Amino acid sequence: MNGVHDIGGMHGLGAVTREVNEPVFHEQWEARALALTLAAGAWGRWTIDASRHARELIPGTEYLRMGYYEKWIAGLETLLVQTGLVTRSEMESLCVDVETPKLTPPLTGDRVDSVLALGRATERTISAMPRFSRGEMVRGRNLNPAGHTRLPRYARGRRGVITRHHGAHVFPDTNAHALGECPQHLYQVRFEACDLWGGPTADRSAVYLDLWDDYLEPV
Repeated sequence: MNGVHDIGGMHGLGAVTREVNEPVFHEQWEARALALTLAAGAWGRWTIDASRHARELIPGTEYLRMGYYEKWIAGLETLLVQTGLVTRSEMESLCVDVETPKLTPPLTGDRVDSVLALGRATERTISAMPRFSRGEMVRGRNLNPAGHTRLPRYARGRRGVITRHHGAHVFPDTNAHALGECPQHLYQVRFEACDLWGGPTADRSAVYLDLWDDYLEPV
């Protein structure tokens, strides 16, 4: 979807400042936010793409005000209520409803390291052949989807060249909305900076994006 989360190439938001020796977490609650998100996700009630979309649904003014892990907590609250793990009244009152069935956590402390090390593979085997090959010129489709997408606005309508084929992977646009994995071929695409941003740019400056079949059209 189009929103303030997709800010690549936008002006007026100030310079990006890099924090020297930036810690993994600035506050202890940030570590807890990450832990809560991973622990709740272990129930398998939603996908990683659904969790990303939940954060995209945060109203624009709130999104810009929030810090990184504040967005994670806001998205988690949405998913917990949507999937029935927590009721709306419990979320608003911060009190447990005694009538709510209690569930056994699927991820216990002793299994955290092994589960995180395992990860979740997204590569799939499909019968369809790749639409594009290395070196082929393509264009990002001019789409304005209402749901989740991994095609940034700044690449829509812009030309690039296929530099790598990653195989077939779960398609996030459907996976985010419980419409199935619908795996498609995934490509690395090089976009010249001058084609994306216009005007003078550094010599040989480029952006590489991983894009699915449905995001691309031949030139």
